[in-house]
Amino acid sequence: MLVLVAPGQGSQTPGFLTPWLELPGVRGAIEAWSDAVQLDLVRYGTEGDAEEIRDTSVAQPLLVAAGLASAYMLFDDPADLPRKVGAIAGHSVGELTAAGLAGVLPDEETVRLVRARGLAMAEAAAITETGMSALLGGDPEVSIAHLEKLGLTPANINGAGQIVAAGTMEQLAALNEDKPEGVRKVVPLKVAGAFHTHHMGPAVEKLAEAAKELVPADPRLTYVSNKDGKTVTSGAEVLERLVGQVANPVRWDLCMETFKELGVTALIEICPGGTLTGLAKRALPGVKTLALKTPDDLDAARELIAETTTPAADAAGA
Repeated sequence: MLVLVAPGQGSQTPGFLTPWLELPGVRGAIEAWSDAVQLDLVRYGTEGDAEEIRDTSVAQPLLVAAGLASAYMLFDDPADLPRKVGAIAGHSVGELTAAGLAGVLPDEETVRLVRARGLAMAEAAAITETGMSALLGGDPEVSIAHLEKLGLTPANINGAGQIVAAGTMEQLAALNEDKPEGVRKVVPLKVAGAFHTHHMGPAVEKLAEAAKELVPADPRLTYVSNKDGKTVTSGAEVLERLVGQVANPVRWDLCMETFKELGVTALIEICPGGTLTGLAKRALPGVKTLALKTPDDLDAARELIAETTTPAADAAGA
């Protein structure tokens, strides 16, 4: 069974969108989404420097647009996506990419919602100086207890021993001086705030307002949620979880446990891939993985799709 995953904020790099714009239909789609959110995603994805595309209000719609466009390039017919993909999930903002690909919202509404999300999170991050740091090594249970003692939130529990702490800069400085037992290093991340913590409370309220105008459809394939790794079959619940997840920890470890339970045999991470396939290689031994970094990876990804049979395909007699 094939699982399709979408990366989160921090996976973008300067110029990463450039080669994708050469593919048929991609530039037109990105330009249309740019118009929808009044943001030049083409320029940011080709000419924007590291600081520009680090901006939460830019990074999030840019990542979702790139993810949608690259995923559609995997299939000759968009209708093949729900037939050939057994399950879909995204990390943090990648959840919106996954929701769009699952048909919960049309592409334009997905990009508009993520633009609202990015703006709301950027505003929330400006209230207090906060940040995030990754812990390298250590026992997760020991690390989580230590973070809570320091007043920090384990904002991303990513599996394969990887935890990301979030909180005020003072709390993160204390963590750097007082690491959990077994942790080799604390690495500050280039993000604008303490995402997926109570510091994002104001963003939840604004995103909930934006979501009121939307009419979600039920996912057309198995959708796995960051909240608890559970599969969600209701479009209304997917949307509700997307709103609340802004201030809740990302449980990617539980998502990967669900992939196992579903019988995953192959995993493709859409553009800009790399981070989630790295986690899968450690946490899902025996599963074939592929990261879509540039269009040069498309042929290998299509071959992997062709050799992987999904439960849906089995049921259809394919």
